[in-house]
Amino acid sequence: MISLNGIFPPIPTPFGSDESINFIQLKSNLTRWNTWPLDGYVVAGSTGESVSLTADERVDLVRAVRAAIPSEKLLIAGAGLESTRQTVELVRRMADSGADAVIVVTPSYFAPSLGPRGLIAHYLSIAEASSLPVILYSVPIYTHLDLPIEVVRELTAHPRVVGVKESGGSLAKITSLVDQTPKDFQVLVGSAGLLLGALVVGAVGCIPALGNVAATQIRELMTAFQRGDLTRAREVQANLVEPNEILTARFGVAGVKAALDLVGLYGGPPRSPLQPLGEPELEVVSDALSRAGML
Repeated sequence: MISLNGIFPPIPTPFGSDESINFIQLKSNLTRWNTWPLDGYVVAGSTGESVSLTADERVDLVRAVRAAIPSEKLLIAGAGLESTRQTVELVRRMADSGADAVIVVTPSYFAPSLGPRGLIAHYLSIAEASSLPVILYSVPIYTHLDLPIEVVRELTAHPRVVGVKESGGSLAKITSLVDQTPKDFQVLVGSAGLLLGALVVGAVGCIPALGNVAATQIRELMTAFQRGDLTRAREVQANLVEPNEILTARFGVAGVKAALDLVGLYGGPPRSPLQPLGEPELEVVSDALSRAGML
């Protein structure tokens, strides 16, 4: 069992102008992030452009991040691939590369045909073969497949299935996940815009893309909630809504990378076919960060 109580930003993968991974800039970003109030990192997740990376690149990223962060920072590796067989192999490699846990997104290509039975078989095979804790990951905006609550409930019976990242944007579903799973099963919210509501209904932490630029504010929200200061928690939450919406829902990976550049970290370009933001979009991001006091 590991604790997922805290803030684990899904870090972007830095690319150079030739779209190769820039490991120097990755280390530079991590050096600064390590001084922020973060509990760990998600590597090769959606914000890390995992679908545009080879399996070898994902493993190399995990190895590089492990070498650059303190041992107490949790390293969660994105290991979801389309086939169960490929995912099992990648999970094994992530364990060998220093990951503390893996997060496995739902398969998506056969989503219209993949019912509960297939999802349960997929995740149980992965959990059974894994030496690491497994975190389920539902992000229907990208996969077009919402991980059903009844599937999550059945998967909690396996001791290595320790939590779920719910990125569907529904507070009602987060509430049901908390209520219908065992007390030691850990629910994480995928959006800083929903964080306070998720904490109120029993989520333990978050994997927020906004955490790459606003860790201090997100930590302040969580701390205020934990000490019972809901007035302050609501104030901080209100300040996170606009930048979260613009960076993630509106502009996605390119928006997060633009924000990194604006706050003095390295964002750089996304990998094709994603495109960097143009000047009008950059101005929108800059204005939102400025209004939220993040620049």
